[in-house]
Amino acid sequence: MKKAVISGSASGIGGCVKTRLQAQGYDVIGIDLKDADITADLSTSEGRQAAIDGALEKSGGTIDILVLAAGLGGHLDDGQLVAKVNYYGAVELLDGLKDTLARSKARVTVISSNSAQMGADPNGDLAKAFLDGTEEEAMALIGDNHAALIYGMSKHAVARAVRRRAAEWGALGIQLNAIAPGMTETPLFRGAAEHPTIGKSVESIPIPQDRVATADEMAGVIEFMLSDAAAYMQGSIIYVDGGTDAQLRPDAF
Repeated sequence: MKKAVISGSASGIGGCVKTRLQAQGYDVIGIDLKDADITADLSTSEGRQAAIDGALEKSGGTIDILVLAAGLGGHLDDGQLVAKVNYYGAVELLDGLKDTLARSKARVTVISSNSAQMGADPNGDLAKAFLDGTEEEAMALIGDNHAALIYGMSKHAVARAVRRRAAEWGALGIQLNAIAPGMTETPLFRGAAEHPTIGKSVESIPIPQDRVATADEMAGVIEFMLSDAAAYMQGSIIYVDGGTDAQLRPDAF
């Protein structure tokens, strides 16, 4: 039986991906804070290592699919916590499982966000700290900033981390891509939408299709990205947001 590992498997998009992969016959190993095969706190280096070690043990050293869906929203007060989970909780699992993924010629999808291009400074100090510095340097720059200011930048950095690894990983036989969802009905989205101040910003974001996506719709796209039909995709960041990014950035792609 083929093995799949999913972070953020207990709810939202990760939970829907888990259901879809189980229906295909995969042995799915979930990682989350609770209600998962591996309980791990991805905001800490110890938790990330525990997730890596647990995935290797439970998979028997063979991982055919990896989906990194764990994330925290911009409605939280703690910007450092959001960055630790959204960026470091993804890239450390990627790199920690790299050798195993290469042996299995695995397919990997990481969840970014369409907010990755909403005001993020690609040449700013925080981007440089995420991508080329240390976690300590990034945390010092974030300080006590609210998560709303950090969420988009953390997802921007995740997308670039995927792009930076795409060539090397492709040569190793690992298919690596990311999805950039727009507003999707998940606990993360609901927390932002119902926040007394952040909610107003959420309401102002245009959606040409005039609706919020379901988590299973996003999981369906991820299922395609992991399928044979998408085998030639490498280093792609796929926007699935009802047209929001196209409306906000019609000449950028």
